[in-house]
Amino acid sequence: MSNVVSEKPASTLELEEQPTSKGEPIYDAGETVDFDRAGALNAEDIEHNMTVLEAVKAYPAASWWAFVMSCTIIMESYCVFLMGQFIATAQFAKDFGVWSDVKGDFIIDASWQSAFQCSGPIGAFIGVFIAGPITSWIGYRWATIGGLMFLNAFIFIFYFGNSQGMFFAAQILEGIPWGVFIANAPAYCAEIVPMRLRAPATQMLQMFWAIGAIIVGGITYHYQSKPNSSAYRVPIALQWMFPTPLAILLFFAPESPWWLVRKGRMAEAEKAVKRLGRASANDNPADAVAMMRRTIDLEKTEKQPSLIELWRGTDRYRTLIVCGVYASQNLTGNLIANQAVYFFKQAGMADNTAFALGLITSALQWIMVMLSWVLTTYLGRRTIYVYGQFISCAFLVALGIAASVGRSNAASNAQASLGLIVSVLFCLGPAPASWVIIGETSSVRLRPLTTGIGRGAYYLVNIPCIFLASYMLNDDKWNLGGKSGYVWLALPSSAPSWLGSGFQR
Repeated sequence: MSNVVSEKPASTLELEEQPTSKGEPIYDAGETVDFDRAGALNAEDIEHNMTVLEAVKAYPAASWWAFVMSCTIIMESYCVFLMGQFIATAQFAKDFGVWSDVKGDFIIDASWQSAFQCSGPIGAFIGVFIAGPITSWIGYRWATIGGLMFLNAFIFIFYFGNSQGMFFAAQILEGIPWGVFIANAPAYCAEIVPMRLRAPATQMLQMFWAIGAIIVGGITYHYQSKPNSSAYRVPIALQWMFPTPLAILLFFAPESPWWLVRKGRMAEAEKAVKRLGRASANDNPADAVAMMRRTIDLEKTEKQPSLIELWRGTDRYRTLIVCGVYASQNLTGNLIANQAVYFFKQAGMADNTAFALGLITSALQWIMVMLSWVLTTYLGRRTIYVYGQFISCAFLVALGIAASVGRSNAASNAQASLGLIVSVLFCLGPAPASWVIIGETSSVRLRPLTTGIGRGAYYLVNIPCIFLASYMLNDDKWNLGGKSGYVWLALPSSAPSWLGSGFQR
């Protein structure tokens, strides 16, 4: 691979008049790449030597646009938790459920309960595989804006649904844009902020997941007691408050300069660098672009990124780590959080108490995510993730024991408390750490494809786990309640050791 080093960095004006890369994507391993190596190394040194506070001051716009892109995660969180709340909503069960002699009330049948909660992940599974190629083609901005517009349309089907089948289909369709958001948000955030801000920017995604849960918790707590269809129609309609404002904001957002460099659009990349605030830390944005070109030049091996390339050489280990980190989130009792209200009801709590505890759980998760920012400052990502899994296992044992001592108010309160703790601790350790690991592990050139494949692995494990969780908690099926902690304990016990060896590699 040959490289020609220029004597001085080109200005934006010069780049516009005579583009360095001739406007072609720089994927060709045999192409002569012209960039200022000294400027690239200087830009790298500046980023590496920044403190967190200096990075925030130098990159205020980058922090803002990462915040805006992260808001798309609220929508997936809102909708995922919405179906879990509906299953515990009396009016929804009366309209779309069956009578249970065991419960003495209407319940959602376990098969439909599983189907409702699997439908969104099925759509998202499709979406993450669509996201990679589309994003590589048209960029993060337009791929995300397109997803927001499609989501607006699919909400109509959900809102006017009058049967289990329509709800199921609507959730699959809504899930497709979710897949685009969940694949693009961590990659975009990791690309537009400097290294020192990468951890807080990607952890912010988990905070927004918690915010979505808080919003849906507060709304369903208010409407769940309504004696008509507004108990679930209004929460569905409130989904429309997200897509259009976000689409307008993202229309004005800069494209990732890394994506622009990969496409050979150097003049536009310099403009994006200036908009993101990099010029305040580096007087010559051409140096920042040179750094990106140097990084991509070191990583490139083929003309175009491909799914096959994810499984070659060191990229195979990167892909396996991202897939493992994503997938194992489902194996630590995380689905207790997704069905928190229903779990609390099965533990013996009254309806209002169960919905209130669900809201409290979401609020505590948000606090835990903010505390995780402190953890990642002092501890490694691997340490937080692996030890977080072990701690979750300990509380899952305690949950199973509390459910095994017999029925009493004390046992019910203990199960509810331990279920809350498992849900909250997940947002202190494994969940936020995973976003950082995913954003930092993939190679720059393959990042859109790697995050898409990783999230696909998440849904591949998530879907059977949803069926398992529904059957374990449903009154007319296994009715395990807190004893499900034993099952969740068996599943994640191998994850820490596997991920430990993977991180070391």
